[in-house]
Amino acid sequence: MKPVLTALIMMLGGTHAALSQSAIVQGGGQQLLESYVAYIGDMDLYNSSGQRLTQPWQIIRQDRANYHRFRIRHDGDESDSFFASADNRAVMEDMLRRGQISNGAARDIVNGDVFIEVEIYGQGGRGTSVHVTTYR
Repeated sequence: MKPVLTALIMMLGGTHAALSQSAIVQGGGQQLLESYVAYIGDMDLYNSSGQRLTQPWQIIRQDRANYHRFRIRHDGDESDSFFASADNRAVMEDMLRRGQISNGAARDIVNGDVFIEVEIYGQGGRGTSVHVTTYR
């Protein structure tokens, strides 16, 4: 892995740990439940039937299915407990719709070869939205 990417992952990993230890609350009482960093590679761009995915939420969902169900992992992928559940992965589209992602980040995810940071917000352990940021 390139030294710059390694430094980025280390930096994000440090940020990730700091965020997970604090109670970050946004409007409406939504609390940061969990966050993780993942690399979106070629294997994440296709579903298990081999069809090319075209929406960012589909690709993020496939990335988490690859990580948790199929054990397909990239350097830089972090674990999460929330999307270990297939039921939680199934609501990714709704969570992203209620969350935040820029047009540029959505485009980067669809193109692949990008790191993402996903913040999962909710209340009482129930996720309601995700905020997604990309890093190259």
